[in-house]
Amino acid sequence: MSQRALFLDRSIGESRGVVLLDGEPERLLIEREGDDPATRLGARHVARVRKVEPAFASAFVDLGGVEALMAFKPDARPVEGASLEVEIRTEPRAGKLATVRVLGPAQGAPRLLALAPGLSEQLQAFARDAQITEGREARQVADEAEAEVLETVHRLPGGGDIAIEQTRALVSVDVDIGERKGNDVKRVTRRANLAALSTAARLLRLKGMGGIVVFDLVGRGHDGNALLTAARAAFGPDNPGVAIGPVGRFGTMEMTIPRRTTPLRDILCDAGGGLSDRTLALRLIRAIETEAASQPGARLAATCAPAVAEAARPLAERLAGKIGARFSIQPEDALRRDRFEVKAL
Repeated sequence: MSQRALFLDRSIGESRGVVLLDGEPERLLIEREGDDPATRLGARHVARVRKVEPAFASAFVDLGGVEALMAFKPDARPVEGASLEVEIRTEPRAGKLATVRVLGPAQGAPRLLALAPGLSEQLQAFARDAQITEGREARQVADEAEAEVLETVHRLPGGGDIAIEQTRALVSVDVDIGERKGNDVKRVTRRANLAALSTAARLLRLKGMGGIVVFDLVGRGHDGNALLTAARAAFGPDNPGVAIGPVGRFGTMEMTIPRRTTPLRDILCDAGGGLSDRTLALRLIRAIETEAASQPGARLAATCAPAVAEAARPLAERLAGKIGARFSIQPEDALRRDRFEVKAL
């Protein structure tokens, strides 16, 4: 039976929750201070219907300065200007609005009625009876989960790997047998494909990816029934809303996975795909805090790229209030954006 463990890392400017599934990161939840809470999954609003698009069975709604999209059935077309109580159903992602579901009629101007559940509550929903671990161990687990989110190629148990890549239209999962051992090629490829389904299901949840997912399976003459059964089991935690198709003539398996949260790459990275200044600044502050805890009383010096130092300035002021003004952050033009150093003087 699968076991889940929960971890919560609270740091200046950001909190991260992690769910481990049998020792491997399955979910990473990130909550950053200053981010707009209006479009967090589960937040409730009074919304006003701004514009109805019958051709797409959708309506644009105003949440109070923030726009979202609402789907409707033909027999439940909303009226422009009407007030509705809604809940965030999917968070926004690059180029896409958040979506909402209707809870019922409402009165008054658009406004936030209730915040989304906090990280502790979200974590507990994944494992009701598990204790949440905090502190140094939680930080290490969160760092490892974040690193795995940013990887593209992931090893499979028993050999081989998968490459998970997001495009505008879909998520592709390429299965590679690599140096997987065995004399029976058909058995080796079958086991690799089964491992790929299980591993990819965990990783897609971890990365916050969904929508259309296409597996490029390895080998030929697939056992379609076995793969379909394995896929249903692997993606069961993503229900309701999972739809899985049969293995196609070209050796691909297609499915749709509900999108609910913002993909973590959208949170961690900038438009160019590299880590954002904000992400790097948060990492720097955590590194200083960790070093300060391991060397009580020592004076610390940190060097980083100028843009990261600027992004870290307001966080550094708060860190000084926590550990004392015993550290400095010096910008250094020669350093790459993603490199920094923290050392005791």
